[in-house]
This record gives sequence, C-alpha cells and structure tokens, in this order.
Amino acid sequence: MRIVCFYSDYGYGDDFAGVCRAVMKRITPALEIIDVTHGIARQDVRGAAFVLRNTLRYMPDHAVHLAVVDPGVGGTRAAVALRSAGDRLFIGPDNGLLMLAAEADGGVAEARELTNSELWLSPLSATFHGRDLFAPVAARLASGLSLDVVGDVRDPASLVRLSTPAPKKTRHGLSAVAVLIDRFGNVALNLNAAQLEEARLGERLEVVCKDESYVAQVARSFSSVRRSDIVVLVDSYGQVALAVNAGSAEEVLSLALGDLVELRRVRHR
Repeated sequence: MRIVCFYSDYGYGDDFAGVCRAVMKRITPALEIIDVTHGIARQDVRGAAFVLRNTLRYMPDHAVHLAVVDPGVGGTRAAVALRSAGDRLFIGPDNGLLMLAAEADGGVAEARELTNSELWLSPLSATFHGRDLFAPVAARLASGLSLDVVGDVRDPASLVRLSTPAPKKTRHGLSAVAVLIDRFGNVALNLNAAQLEEARLGERLEVVCKDESYVAQVARSFSSVRRSDIVVLVDSYGQVALAVNAGSAEEVLSLALGDLVELRRVRHR
C-alpha cells in the first residue's frame, strides 16, 4: 500500500481537509495519510506547485501525492492522475499544480483524466471535488488500483503548465518574482543560489520593489545580521529569499505573491 501525502489550501479552521481524510479512510481504513500542509495561500496554484516540488524529496518513495488548490473547481478544467518516472502518483486538478513536482521526479511517464465516475462519491458536488473526486481516487490508487482504471489516457504534452517567468538579468542586477510567503513573512523568489552567485552582486544589495529601495545583507542565516535588518539568504529548499531578522519581510517590504523584486549592486556615490 502507498502512503498518501496531502496538500491543500483548505486551511485549518474548516472541516474540508478532515472530511477528505475521512473519505479516504472509509474507503481504505488502513491507509496512512501525511498532512503535509493545508496552509497554502487561498487559490495560490503557483505557490502550491513550488511547495509540492520543494517537499517532494522528503516524502516517502512511491507515495500518492494528493494536491488540491483548485480555483477552477466545477468548471472546464480537467481532473488528472499522473505517474512520474520515479513511480510517484500525483492526483489533482489540471491547472499546473502537479507539473513542477512531476518534472522534478523524472517527468510524467503516464497521465490519465479522471473520467471513471464509478470511483467518485455520488452526487458529485460542483464545489468540493477534493472530497467527492480526488480523495476517493487517491485512496483507491494508494490501495493498489491500477492507474489505467481511473479514466482516459492523456498526452503528457497536453497537460497545463504554469507560466512562471524566469529571473532576468538587468542593468544593475537581477529581477525576480515573489513566489512563496511563509507564516514568518519570509519571501521566497523564483531564484536559486547558483543564479544569485553567478550575478556577483556582492555582500550588500539594494532591494527594489514597488518603487521603494532597501539595503540588505547577503548572509547564511537570520542571526548573521542585526535585529530588524533585511537579509537575502538561500532558504532550506535552495530558493533565494528575503527575510527580516526577528521580523517580517512581507510587512517591511510590503510584498505580495507575484510582485517583482530587483536585486541590485549597491552603487557607490
């Protein structure tokens, strides 16, 4: 039996995640479920895709990854199940959520659209596919159901992929995008350690966002700078992040998901 790793934006104040767990346990009582997080920002498909990819290496081998961040629920988006080349299964909406992780695990070896309604709960809610569609299919796949039973074959090339812009070199440094903000207010960028090092911007940077400019220190840890100082560091998943020692970069820099951030060399006057 495979373990189910469960990710969502359902939060912890409502019953949504718990009901999905209960549905899976009713179908497969012995099923082991890891609640990786239900604290993804609401409807943040891009951020969820990064979380799924970043955490993948720490999850059990051959697990079923159930990911539900689904702004298009009840609409025209497809529901899919994917098998990666590394023999992990990914269940969720075809909105780009699953693809970064699947590609990090060797790429999509097989894709199916969830068209076999005999596997779903009935009646199917138009607003809660996590409970009625994705959870039942995930539980059955975890207990050994063959992937070819869940529905029609999909060409992996037809699956939705996220249009996350790559970091860009600018006249004075690098331009990046805020892709994740954690509960401490640390802001991860779509930039990795190698890209930052290659830019050779120095140990003190100018951080420019929303027409405001801040001076930050490049460091290995929060405590490497003074309290309330802005720091640019490589986080635990290898992404470059903005942080404030004992504070919140989200609040100090007034940043939101999707905002552009430019890291510049400090210009001497």
